[in-house]
Amino acid sequence: MRVTPSRLVAGCFAALVIIGTAILYMPVSRMGDAQADFITALFTATSAVCLTGLAVVDTATYWSHFGQAVIAVLIQLGGLGIMTLATLAGWFISGKLGLRDRLNAEAEGRGAQLGDVRNLLVATISFTALVESITAFVLTLRFHALGSAWPAAIWEGSFHAISAFNNAGFGLRSNNLVPYVGDFGIILPISAAIIIGGLGFPLLLELYVRYRKRRAGMHVGHLSLTAIFTLIGTAVLLVLGTVGTYAIERRGVMSGFDLKTQLLASFFHSVTSRTAGFNSVDVGALHPSTLVLTDFLMFIGGGSGGTAGGIKITTAAVLLAVMVAEIRGDESVLVHCRRIPNRTVRQAMAVLMLASLFVGFAIMLMLFIAPEFATMQLSFEVISAFATVGLSTGITAALPALGKLLLVVLMFAGRVGPVALVAALAARKTTRMYSYAVERPIIG
Repeated sequence: MRVTPSRLVAGCFAALVIIGTAILYMPVSRMGDAQADFITALFTATSAVCLTGLAVVDTATYWSHFGQAVIAVLIQLGGLGIMTLATLAGWFISGKLGLRDRLNAEAEGRGAQLGDVRNLLVATISFTALVESITAFVLTLRFHALGSAWPAAIWEGSFHAISAFNNAGFGLRSNNLVPYVGDFGIILPISAAIIIGGLGFPLLLELYVRYRKRRAGMHVGHLSLTAIFTLIGTAVLLVLGTVGTYAIERRGVMSGFDLKTQLLASFFHSVTSRTAGFNSVDVGALHPSTLVLTDFLMFIGGGSGGTAGGIKITTAAVLLAVMVAEIRGDESVLVHCRRIPNRTVRQAMAVLMLASLFVGFAIMLMLFIAPEFATMQLSFEVISAFATVGLSTGITAALPALGKLLLVVLMFAGRVGPVALVAALAARKTTRMYSYAVERPIIG
């Protein structure tokens, strides 16, 4: 079988999940002398590698410090991408970056052009270390100010920084970040790390290159459509999620908070709903309308080529541009004086349709597997797993073994599937020397 970049990436992620499962299954990874349950180890390793954050056990009390360190390493490797690390290793050993290595890195969504991959990989590692270090430093100071000893504060600050920037959502508190719902010193640094990590590394590199050119007095061209879609989409979704959550929950789960805490909690829920999985309020107590809004945010996700999940903002933006073009009666899809090619439009439609069908079928299966839970709860769980978000209404641990295994498949498919699908679609080229007669079916 021909090993394509997308297959190689999927295989390496699967190998990382297997290795993580084996390590977490050992007694040293768990509090006490007993070894972890196999499904628990598999679920946790998959959730960490796929940057999801769903958990069937309490991370703070079930896993030992060694086990928590393993989870942090899996999150970091999943965020950077196992193929990115392999490509860099090959580069340093051989002194050059081969075409296959570049294609492997591109299959992960970390570059738009082959010539950008080398700079992109270096920038990815450097920028990740910079943002995580700053976030860890700020969080460490805050945790220490709240009463934690320096070793505990450093560990918690570092763990949450890695989990936040990589949009994983794992926390070291039994109730996640609920104790810090009104603490700006905890919530804002984590929010900033989540947003930056969710923008996508290609966008971050583009912004950095533009900044360097402007400082050097060089000509700076137009922002790419990927950057425009991601920046505007991120801002719109953050505002939509914040306003919607506040409007619904100010007299609900947040009724006991003052206005400042309500606004902060609403903002953080909007931030984390799009990919991160942290929670500062009880998700299980949210109004059904808020859960539907959260489903919408989770399904769209964040920027392409980064740690975010979902179908990605660019996919949704392209489809929105198609709708606008059809309403206007334009022959082509035009955005900011640029034309989006039909091939890209078809890829966006394929991603949306396959993701919708996959999620719908998974919800149907989950209703058979766990009929004791409400449809709203199971739908929320499925979308959260596929979008690699990690939010839960609190039913994850109570699901039967088959339901947990289904979530494992969803998390892996949500992390690898969209990238592999687009890479496969982009690689397929069929040239026909003829065309068929045109017929327009009735729509609507």
